[in-house]
Amino acid sequence: MRLRSLLTMDLGLELVTGEEELDRFVRWVVTQDLPDPSRYLSGGELVLTGMQWRRTPADSELFVGALARAKVAALATGDARYGAPPDDVVEACRRHRIPLFRVHESVAFATVTERITRDLSTGRAADLSAILDRHRQLVSGTGLGSVLELVERDLGMRCWVLSSTGRVVAGPPQRPPTAVVTAFLGARRLPCVTTVAGRPYSLFAVDEFGTSRAADWLLVFDGDWSDWTEERRAVTGELAAVVSLERARQDDRQSAEGRLAEELVQLIVSDAKPAEIISRLQLTGLGSSDSYVAVAAAAEDGLRPRELRSLLREILYGATPAAGVVDGEAIALVPTDRSVLDVIHAALDTLEPGLGGSRLSIGVSGIVDGESLRGAVDEARHARRVAADRHRPACVVGHDELATHMMLLASVPDEVRRMFRLRLLDPLTTYDRTNNADLVHTLETFLEASGSWARSAELLHVHVNTLRYRIARIEELTGRDLSRLADRVDFFLALALR
Repeated sequence: MRLRSLLTMDLGLELVTGEEELDRFVRWVVTQDLPDPSRYLSGGELVLTGMQWRRTPADSELFVGALARAKVAALATGDARYGAPPDDVVEACRRHRIPLFRVHESVAFATVTERITRDLSTGRAADLSAILDRHRQLVSGTGLGSVLELVERDLGMRCWVLSSTGRVVAGPPQRPPTAVVTAFLGARRLPCVTTVAGRPYSLFAVDEFGTSRAADWLLVFDGDWSDWTEERRAVTGELAAVVSLERARQDDRQSAEGRLAEELVQLIVSDAKPAEIISRLQLTGLGSSDSYVAVAAAAEDGLRPRELRSLLREILYGATPAAGVVDGEAIALVPTDRSVLDVIHAALDTLEPGLGGSRLSIGVSGIVDGESLRGAVDEARHARRVAADRHRPACVVGHDELATHMMLLASVPDEVRRMFRLRLLDPLTTYDRTNNADLVHTLETFLEASGSWARSAELLHVHVNTLRYRIARIEELTGRDLSRLADRVDFFLALALR
C-alpha cells in the first residue's frame, strides 16, 4: 500500500507535510510513544503516536531522527494532547523527509490500525493473486512484456529482463544503462545493488544455481531491493521462475528447427555428401540465403555444452543462426553477406567479467556459398583453436588472421606443435630466465625486421655489435644458422606457436 492511499480512506487523515514522499510503501502500522523507538522498528511502518514522549521542542528532533534512521514510511500524530502537530514536530519531519499525517481526535488509533491492517492483508492476497495471474498470462502466450507491465502497475516494481550480452529481452521502453550487465557479470554475490549516474538498480539472476553467470539472464529492478518488504522480495523469486519458464520456451533445442540445425551441423562435420547437406540446409530454413559464415566456439572450465550453444546463439542473436554441438564445440551457421566479427567482439567485451575461471574462444570463417559449408566449418574450427592458443579469457579470431602458415599449423596435432616449439625456443627461454637476458625478444625483432641488422638494432635500442653478439648466442644455443632461410622459417613458426 502506498502512503497516498491513506488519504482516500474514510479515516479523515490529513497530510501536514511530505507530499513529495507519498509514493512510499507502508508495510505495517505501529503505535509508539518511547523517546527513541528505533529498536522496535524494522522499516516501512506507519508510526502512530500520541506524543507522550514530547516534553520540550528539542525532543522532536530526537524522536523524528530515530524514525528516519529506522526508515519508517511516515508518522501520524494524534490531536488528544496538543491538537494540531506542534511546529517543532513539523519542522523535524521536513528536515528528515518523514511524511507527517494528522489524526483527528474523533478517530481512534485502534480504528486506524484495524483499517490499514485489513487493507494490507488484502494487498498481500492481491500480490499472490497477481503472481498466479502472471503465470496464467504467460501460459496463455502473452509473454514477458505483459508480465512486467503487471508487476509495475500493481506492485510498483519497475523491471527489465536482460541477456548476458545486454540484449533487452523484455521491459519498459527506456532501457537501463549497459553498466548494469557488467555489474551483474562481475558481482561476487547476488542479488546486488549497483548505482549508475546516482540511480540504484537491483540485480538478480534468473537461474543463479543452475546456469553459469555468462549464460544466464538477469532481472534488473529500478531501486534498492534492501528497502523492500519481505512480500516484495518474494515476488522476485516468483518472477525469476516465470522468466526461466519463458526462456525454456524460447530454447529451440526441443523444436523441429533446432533438431534440424543440430543434424545439419553433424552432417557437415561427418563428411556427408554436398547434396545431402544442401537438402538439410533447405529444411532448416537457411537455404534461401546465397552466402554463409561459420562460427565455432569452445569453453574451458565452466560452460557446459548446452550453455555454450545457447550463449553462441545469444551472441549471434538477430542473425538467425543454426547451431549444434560437436565434441564439446558449438558450431553455428549464419546466413549473411557480411562479417559477424564486430558483433562477436562487442559481445565478448560485455561477457568477459562473467566468465570467471572459464576461457571462451571463438573462430569465424570467411563468407562462402552453400556448397562450401564444410570448408567454412573447418576454417572456423581452425581459427577457434588459434584463439584458444592465445590464452585470453575471451578471444575471437577471424579468417583474415589465418595466414597460410597458421592454417597449416592449426591442423597439426597439439603434441607435435608443442615439441617443435620446445626444441627451438626452450634453450632460449631457459637462458633468458637464468641470465636475465632477452634472446627471445631479440630473435622475434630480428625476424620481423627481415634480418636487417641496422633496423633490428634500432628497434631494440642497442648497438649493432650487441645485436651481433646476441644472434651469435642464439645460433650457438640452438645449433641453427640465422643466415639460412630455412632456419629463419623454423624460428618464425616456433614463435607463432607460442
